[in-house]
Amino acid sequence: MYFSASENYFKWLILLTGSFVTMLYGMAVFIATIALPDMMGALSATQDQITWSVTGNIVATAIFTPFAGWLSNRFEIRYILIISVIGFTLSSVYCGYSSSLEEIVIARFLQGAFAAPLPPLSQALILGVFPINQRSLAMAVWGMANILGLVIAPMIGGFLGEILEWRWIFYSLIPFGIIAFILVYFIVPFHQNKSSTSLDWLGFLSISICVGSLQILFDRGERNGWFESNETLFQLALALITFYIFIVHSITSRGPFINLKIFKDWNYSLGLILIFFFGMLNFVPMIIFPPLLQELRGYPQSIIGLLIGVRGIGAFFGFGLMALASRLDPRVSLTIAFSLQGLSGLYMASFNIDMTFSQVAWAGIIQGIGVGMAWVPISVLTFSTLDKRYFGEGTAMYHLIRNVASSFFISITVAVVLHTGQISFGNLSSLVTDWNMGLALNFTDQFIENFDQVTIKNLTSEVNRQSLMIGYINSFILFAIVSFLTIPFLFLYVSSLGFL
Repeated sequence: MYFSASENYFKWLILLTGSFVTMLYGMAVFIATIALPDMMGALSATQDQITWSVTGNIVATAIFTPFAGWLSNRFEIRYILIISVIGFTLSSVYCGYSSSLEEIVIARFLQGAFAAPLPPLSQALILGVFPINQRSLAMAVWGMANILGLVIAPMIGGFLGEILEWRWIFYSLIPFGIIAFILVYFIVPFHQNKSSTSLDWLGFLSISICVGSLQILFDRGERNGWFESNETLFQLALALITFYIFIVHSITSRGPFINLKIFKDWNYSLGLILIFFFGMLNFVPMIIFPPLLQELRGYPQSIIGLLIGVRGIGAFFGFGLMALASRLDPRVSLTIAFSLQGLSGLYMASFNIDMTFSQVAWAGIIQGIGVGMAWVPISVLTFSTLDKRYFGEGTAMYHLIRNVASSFFISITVAVVLHTGQISFGNLSSLVTDWNMGLALNFTDQFIENFDQVTIKNLTSEVNRQSLMIGYINSFILFAIVSFLTIPFLFLYVSSLGFL
């Protein structure tokens, strides 16, 4: 070890390491989303099949995120991070090397499994070395790294997807993994007094199956017709049963997989509720904008990646504001943050099918500022009174709740886009007939005489585009509503904590 905890600048080196490691997670989640069409063609997969490469990654992350808490209590965080970074890098190589649908799904699952411990353990490590009066600054820097991964990933994915084949999107993660390994190996110290508690297999399996079932349900619910599908009903039943088993077992067991004592901390429990709302809003724009811009505006992958990445500019600005105003009343910063999210939703709801680059960019910047201003106070307040002994479990549950909330609201948003779009299509397409004199007045007599099936097909295609746009507008309105509805709860939450 070249550095020790006794040195004054140790905590800043830990912050650097934890931030860089966390960036890998953000890159792993979103780097493949833009390349899905190319992967679908190269691997001879349908759209429904190729989405398993995303679903597998999400499910693995959901399963192994709570596992990080037990690992941190049982083993050195240093070793866990080293293994996770190595596994992440090798699985990224495997992703690029994959030659079939089965291989890419397995590779993405492994990538998600190894990446899952990175955010909670790095956050626990940072919270453990920074005093509470400096945690706002530390969480601001760490949050910037979170966002940086989400910014870099679509930009890299879009650029490499155009000039090279999709495999290089995954190969590009290798140098980041090597740098992360070097930082962890030389900076993260050893800790003593680790628990020898054995793994609570029943608790682990029950919560893993529950979360995994929910993630698959959220990801595939729309494709399966939600509760009209036996698959969806089975996943829901399995999630409810395993959740019941987990709760009962955790209450009655002497050594549960997740120590329920953490929920006795008032600040922490309320923080989980707040991070749920934050998670609902955080990733939705990054998921729905790529198909919107590609299908309705015809933007290339590089431009789409750039527009998604622009959102990070606002986030950096928001994090910077919180770093400079660390003593600002959390009620104020959180109210501003979620108000900005709501205003961005209303602004996006004013878009039409001819939306410009600058309009999308400004919406992303406004959202980003809201993300940056919300993340810091939520993180600080959630762990402000939690015992350091529970940081590993606490951060694992924190990120699990956020991820589940993101999957849940993404599913709801996609459902709103598709269903309201279909309703609009039915309403608008009924007007596209040769008997519609209002429509005919907009065209020449020659056009009317040739109002054949080809013409109807072209008009129907345009109606489909307009209908989809209506669906997206409705999803933006829902985004705004959720944002504004969160604000009254913020005051209830923060008032119980007082001013920090």
